[in-house]
Amino acid sequence: MAINWFPGHMHKARKEIAEVMAHMDVVIEVLDARIPYSSENPMIPALRGDKPCIKLLNKADLADPTMTERWVAHLEQEQGVTALPVTHRKPESIRRLLVQIQEILADRNLSARNTQAMIMGIPNVGKSTLINILAGRKIAKTGNEAGVTKSQQRIKLDNRVVLTDTPGFLWPKLNPPSCGYRLAATGAIKEKIFDYPEVALFTVAFLGQQYPEALKARYRLTELPEHDLELLESIGRARGTVRKGGQVDLEKVSALLISELRDGVLGPITLETPEMTEREEAEAREADERAKIEKEEKAKLRRQRARKNRR
Repeated sequence: MAINWFPGHMHKARKEIAEVMAHMDVVIEVLDARIPYSSENPMIPALRGDKPCIKLLNKADLADPTMTERWVAHLEQEQGVTALPVTHRKPESIRRLLVQIQEILADRNLSARNTQAMIMGIPNVGKSTLINILAGRKIAKTGNEAGVTKSQQRIKLDNRVVLTDTPGFLWPKLNPPSCGYRLAATGAIKEKIFDYPEVALFTVAFLGQQYPEALKARYRLTELPEHDLELLESIGRARGTVRKGGQVDLEKVSALLISELRDGVLGPITLETPEMTEREEAEAREADERAKIEKEEKAKLRRQRARKNRR
């Protein structure tokens, strides 16, 4: 099942961003370091144009550090992009942003005015926490749920930087479909939108392949079953989410697995690699092309039948 979440307020946020983008000197996009590709909004390049962009890989403390290094190198292949891993556990990593802005805009004459920066990101990526650290005070509302920021606000920071904060927004179609599952697993999508067992099965399949030792250590498993459902049920039995009669409660174990993943209990984990996402992109393009051809063929058949009926 495809997961999508693009309510009206997100469409409004995109329009409001487009209206003020011309006044910005630099764009800051906050990504989730565990899913740098899936949390990278494909609508932002068209919105920012050729303006320099700093991509902050937030929650880097929850991500696999080796994979974070690879993602930084991958992201910086794009023209005008600088990538920085950050975490609220190391505020100095976030405050480096102000120095980075100065360095990026060093060739511009900004001595006569403030630097205009816009910060964007998907829901629940930790943007408000970063802003509060930059501002040195609690100025942005935070919360462990998607969609806390509702409107734009301007915040004056050190180094004569004026930061325009924007509501988190996704995009109309989460494609490849795996992006939706990873966004759901990391908390970027409201829980009522997705099915927990479905997301948990997707997640445990990846963890079983890429981080088997983390699963064994956390849930005290000597071996991992090959089938995703059996693996999830093994975790459920290990954690006591069993109903009367010995049947594992899939809803409970799924919520538990996702919660522990989000909290970093399983250890530092990254849910995607550059190679994986490039492959998924290619497969999604092929699927879209096949769907387009099938739609055209069906339309052609309908027209042929209509002509026959008119004879």
